Amino acid sequence: MGADTKQLRIRIKSVDSSLHLTKAMGLVASSKIRKANEEMKKSKEYSETLKKMIDELSASPECRKSRYMDNEGKEKTKLIVIAGDRGLAGGYNANIFKLLKEFPKAEVIPIGRRICDRVESESISSETYSAKEAYELSARLCEEFRNGEFNRLGILCTRYVNMMSQEAEVRWILPILPEKEARKSGMIFEPDERTVLESAVPEYIAGMFVAAVRESFASEVAARRMAMDSAEKNAQQMIDELELEYNRARQSNITQEITEIVAGSGR
Repeated sequence: MGADTKQLRIRIKSVDSSLHLTKAMGLVASSKIRKANEEMKKSKEYSETLKKMIDELSASPECRKSRYMDNEGKEKTKLIVIAGDRGLAGGYNANIFKLLKEFPKAEVIPIGRRICDRVESESISSETYSAKEAYELSARLCEEFRNGEFNRLGILCTRYVNMMSQEAEVRWILPILPEKEARKSGMIFEPDERTVLESAVPEYIAGMFVAAVRESFASEVAARRMAMDSAEKNAQQMIDELELEYNRARQSNITQEITEIVAGSGR
């Protein structure tokens, strides 16, 4: 029995260490949630404003002559894949990798250390990804699309539903497809719609990149907070069960020792 109580003490100590770790990670995630949600909201508002303008422009017959609105060129897809910088976030990264398997021939442009490691690319942090980096990437991809080097561009990212739910999805951004229900706002474009469209597309795509990165990061933080909550509850339950088992084993040892003393004194 002595050996049993010793092993139980070791296990309790080990699980308790894990409990402290999950609590610390949960607190870090909680501290980032508010800021991540604020940045997600701002970037989403900006990208939605740009999209409304692009939708209105794309409804113009003149704009449909733009290279950005056809899919000629090589039969090739490029995907901006946004994953997390760290693990321990439930199914956040796993869901991204699972969806990516549906596009085996796509060229991956990774953002986030987990996906960078997976495709053996230079490490790019999703948490600190800047608008400047997004615009530089957008400008390069727009030039390649105009040159016919690929004919479809999408963003594989995570949509933030709420604190409890986040969903991996692909958002297709090139070629630009005309919106059937786009409403005319009466806006006048100078010098003409097509010129404005082609000038605005790099900015629009950069805005889409930033919005997707910010939303994905907010999803990652929320997923990690929920995962750490669950891990914390499981660890505490395990500690309670181990302590109960330890107390029973210790009581059994004490009872056995008392029995041996009583039996010895009666001889």
